Amino acid sequence: MISLIKQNAGKTALIVLLFLWIGSLLAQPAPIELVKEFGLFSVLGVIGAIFANATGAGGGVVFVPFFNYLSFSAQSVVATSFAIQCCGMTAGALTWAAYYKHQHKYDQYWKALPSVLMLTVPSSICGIGFAQYSSQSTRLLEHLWGGANNLHIAFGSFSILLAIAIFASIPLMKRTHFKKDLHTKDLLLLPFIGFLGGIITAWLSVGVGELVAVYLIIRGFNVTLSIASAVILSAFTVWSALPYHAFISESVVWQVVLFAGAGAIVGGTIAKFVVLAFSVQRLKLFFGIWVLILGVTSLPIL
Repeated sequence: MISLIKQNAGKTALIVLLFLWIGSLLAQPAPIELVKEFGLFSVLGVIGAIFANATGAGGGVVFVPFFNYLSFSAQSVVATSFAIQCCGMTAGALTWAAYYKHQHKYDQYWKALPSVLMLTVPSSICGIGFAQYSSQSTRLLEHLWGGANNLHIAFGSFSILLAIAIFASIPLMKRTHFKKDLHTKDLLLLPFIGFLGGIITAWLSVGVGELVAVYLIIRGFNVTLSIASAVILSAFTVWSALPYHAFISESVVWQVVLFAGAGAIVGGTIAKFVVLAFSVQRLKLFFGIWVLILGVTSLPIL
């Protein structure tokens, strides 16, 4: 019986999640009205999670501009995006981890994955903690962008820089030979990128996964490894960020999360197959154009 459960662990987890979701929905005061008002957010969750887990970029790249368009408060934009990503990035991380375990555990081009995570996950979580609980972080945010109310400017600026980095990394994806081991400078730079990315992620709900993925690609590591590392790192990061928004700022719009989170689980589960079925270069090109458009339209120049 136990062995049967282990063999079907993925299906069992999905069934349990489905029943939990149905129970959560039925526990609401007016579930039918809730479905009518927020049901379409599930589509947003699917799209955001596919982008996030197929490219290594956080789902906030999709969620943040959409919630800004709906006139969510600055805190609610970031908080709700984090909560949805906890669903989608976790599903994606588990999918990529299983893919690594079953397909690439003994692959020399993938052996850097555990080391990358050991160097970036703790530093990213530290960056999240600094940004959320340190008064110095608030002063830094106000100095750079004039405070949280200028979230759209910060998001737009970061998105444009991210798009440029994505475009610059596309030619590097044509490599057929990749680096296998981390060098001394990687041991120094990855924790720094993780910490800086954690701070940016705390402010914008995107950042650390994108920075690490682009860095690994530029350094010459396998592209799919880079994406998998970014997704797993992002999953740890968003979970470390959620308690602050759930219990201190209390800014999460849970009705949106109920539906968008369910869609994100679906998107996070199938994203790996998108990466493996299509050209990574085309995915990155399309995603880079999308991010650039979102970045430009987020700035007050239009």
